[in-house]
Amino acid sequence: MTRDNVQIGMGHRSLNSRIDVFLSEVGFGMNPGQLRRARLRQIIALECASDAELAALGIARDDILSFVFRDLLAA
Repeated sequence: MTRDNVQIGMGHRSLNSRIDVFLSEVGFGMNPGQLRRARLRQIIALECASDAELAALGIARDDILSFVFRDLLAA
């Protein structure tokens, strides 16, 4: 079994944990690992952005996950 060798933490919960909670809260009821891995680079880039850079994109830090997965939530 392969395992990611990078552990990323943002705040009190790890980024992976935040993604898991987000996906289960919006109704996926599961954690599609491949979907998460495909978008992880974008999530990390946005997490590293300053609040001013996020504001220029029209999003708040708390809205990063919904922004990244917006195409799936538009239904």
